[in-house]
Amino acid sequence: MSANIRKAAVAGMFYPDDPAQLRTMVDGFLKQVPVKGPAPKAIIVPHAGYQFSGPVAATAYAQLAQLHDRIHRIVLLGPSHRVPLRGIAAPTSDFFETPLGNVEVEQSTLAMLQSLPQVGYLDSPHRLEHSLEVHLPFLQSVFDRFTLVPLVVGETSPEEVAEVLETLWGGGETLIVISSDLSHYHSYPVARELDSNTTRNIENLDYRHIGYDDACGRNPVNGLLYLAQKRGLKVTTLDLRNSGDTAGPRDRVVGYGAYAVTEALA
Repeated sequence: MSANIRKAAVAGMFYPDDPAQLRTMVDGFLKQVPVKGPAPKAIIVPHAGYQFSGPVAATAYAQLAQLHDRIHRIVLLGPSHRVPLRGIAAPTSDFFETPLGNVEVEQSTLAMLQSLPQVGYLDSPHRLEHSLEVHLPFLQSVFDRFTLVPLVVGETSPEEVAEVLETLWGGGETLIVISSDLSHYHSYPVARELDSNTTRNIENLDYRHIGYDDACGRNPVNGLLYLAQKRGLKVTTLDLRNSGDTAGPRDRVVGYGAYAVTEALA
């Protein structure tokens, strides 16, 4: 029986489709970033085209290089951009394809999640969704080997997302990755003010005040913040920029933040 593979949808658009060029680009981003502290349990990272958000995403992924041989499972949640969705969609795919190779989907875990009412199998939100796909080459570059638990998040409450994350939290073998950009299409100074306010809310675990216009991945972000508050975790900002800082004009920018979630120090 042939494997069910979710084909790469945005290779050649959001990131290079040539494996050597892609590897060189990702490695170049990662080499420019210093390691700032303990490796996080979870990260929040942006998902735009690499020329725009790649340098920001790399500030989070570089912190994980020290765990390259210890992380074996990636729980990856991102928003649904193209398919209206209530709840959380799991794919039926056995693998997700990238130019760097296929990533195995942990179907046994997705099957277990079907006991939660907010999770169901639905391939249509995954088929063209970039919010998960763009992270895979970074993950493939940082970690020796891993399996993937990919979930597209639609309209859900923080409590519903947190329940899924709690179920998947695991131990030192598991990394949680939440995919989200920040504000969209404001002028540069307006975006900086809005994104700074959102960043304060993220750092303060204030999931009640991060709305639709603040972050496109607000639902998975807010679920993680709800759980972080429950578990007494800490969020640290690693980078906060926008497309006007990286590779675009400053009249209509998109905001990008990278955040690390770690155990709070006593």
